[in-house]
Amino acid sequence: MHSLSALLISALLCQVTGEETIIGLYGETLEIPCNNGVIKAEEVLITQWKYDKADGLSGDLLVWQKNQNVSISATDDYKGRVSMAANFSLLLSAAKLSDQCTFTCLVAIGNIKEYPVNVVIYKSPAGLQISDKAESLAIGKRTKLGTCVAHDANPAANITWWKNRQPLMSDGNAIYIQTSVLVDPDTGLSSTSAMLEYSAKKEDTDAEFSCSTQPTVGAQLVSSLLTFTITYSTENVVLQVMAPEPLVEGDNVTLKCLADGNPAPTSFKFHLKGELVKVENGDSYTITNVSRDFSGEYNCSLIHNSTLGSSENVTVSYLDINLSPSGIIVRLAGETLDLSLQIDSSVVAKVSWTKDGVKLDKEPKFAKVVYSDSGSYECEVTMGLLTRRDSFELVVEGAPIIRQLSKQSGEDGRHKVLTCEAEGSPKPVVSWSINGTSLDESPFVNGKITHRITVVPATNLTVSCTVFNDFGFDTRAINVSSLFEEVRMDKQDQSDGSDQTKLVVGVVVGLLVASLVIGLAYWVYVKKSKHGSWKTGEIENGSSEEEKRLGESSQKAEV
Repeated sequence: MHSLSALLISALLCQVTGEETIIGLYGETLEIPCNNGVIKAEEVLITQWKYDKADGLSGDLLVWQKNQNVSISATDDYKGRVSMAANFSLLLSAAKLSDQCTFTCLVAIGNIKEYPVNVVIYKSPAGLQISDKAESLAIGKRTKLGTCVAHDANPAANITWWKNRQPLMSDGNAIYIQTSVLVDPDTGLSSTSAMLEYSAKKEDTDAEFSCSTQPTVGAQLVSSLLTFTITYSTENVVLQVMAPEPLVEGDNVTLKCLADGNPAPTSFKFHLKGELVKVENGDSYTITNVSRDFSGEYNCSLIHNSTLGSSENVTVSYLDINLSPSGIIVRLAGETLDLSLQIDSSVVAKVSWTKDGVKLDKEPKFAKVVYSDSGSYECEVTMGLLTRRDSFELVVEGAPIIRQLSKQSGEDGRHKVLTCEAEGSPKPVVSWSINGTSLDESPFVNGKITHRITVVPATNLTVSCTVFNDFGFDTRAINVSSLFEEVRMDKQDQSDGSDQTKLVVGVVVGLLVASLVIGLAYWVYVKKSKHGSWKTGEIENGSSEEEKRLGESSQKAEV
């Protein structure tokens, strides 16, 4: 105690260092440094801590003497809350706002030094919430949106209001923010309230409002996001037509009236080409099974304000076609076919034709039908997404006609190939006047058929090709020389021609022989014709008229 008394007496001669300020957190243990390590611990004889009271006096907290334990001298609120660290710092637990004062450390070495420390206690707000939230906001009318409150802070919290993450500032007109601070008399902590009045706009329908604190210590506090129903009167009305595309006869159409008011109107008037329909507690009107007469202008409006309305033109697309004649059409070759396609459409339509699935460049015309005109025809009429089709099948019939009868030698020179090309419908039957090996028969396409046979003539012949069907027949003949005669002629052509007299005689003899052969062949032909020498599908030709016709055909045939 003597040392302590000496310390107190000599305090009048002590040296005072500059005052330091430290910040403590409310409710936590605060360490108040002594001399900040300037003085070595082994040199310290006595350390004492005291504090400044509110009445201007000082109060003792604790004393430490070298080689002795710390002696707690606090008798007031600090009793049980103070202790000293090894470095002589004062440890103050459960910091309070009342701890905001000056604490002084007195250190005795050879002399006494004082180290005053000013203590400030900070506390973050206990929470942040928005109260008095508005149910809705009216456009153009400043309304109390809500009050943001930050509870129990020190110093008092600063609050900022936000809209869509942008800060709001009072402008005295559309935005007004009033801030107030309330101090708890028991704890000394402050609660800050910031009331926001806001005049909404239509675009604030989905706006997000929030508030936050600007912390002195600790983390920033942010409230939950708020959205508000924005109420406003109807300014625009839109008529929406809901129908298939394209809209055709028989479809259903729904007229929907859309208004931008909030709350939205629930009753409308629909003007349907002279008819007025009122819809209560709804915004739609459906018309079923529309016809082409439905096309026109339609309007909807508010039920109590016809000036707020909207109109739309509705067009019912229609496409009708009439193809005449249609179905299966039968004509004789050479007859005329008058084709008519009538189109009734809401706009100009596009027409295309196909024959047997192949597209035609233009509409078919039949001044005089021929066998190649036979086939399945289809017309396709399109108008936007609308399509109509109709078709007919043309069958051209008539007696067959031989278009060509020809011959050629085989590649090996040992046979001849006869070809008979004919037209007719139904498919004609082909018959030859001699036996031969059938090579092939072409497919019957567009009324045409080609038939080939292979023969090995031992003598000169006149060969006939006959074609017939239910409408008649046609016959043509062609001369076919003997293969042996051709061989002799080839050898004769290769003999020595130096003797002119022998050449002339040979030519004369050859002509005589040829005449005899032709005469014999003709006799054989006439004889066979009279006896009706036909194969499968043959017809007998014994009348003088038929002989005459065969004779005329033979004169036209190739020699």
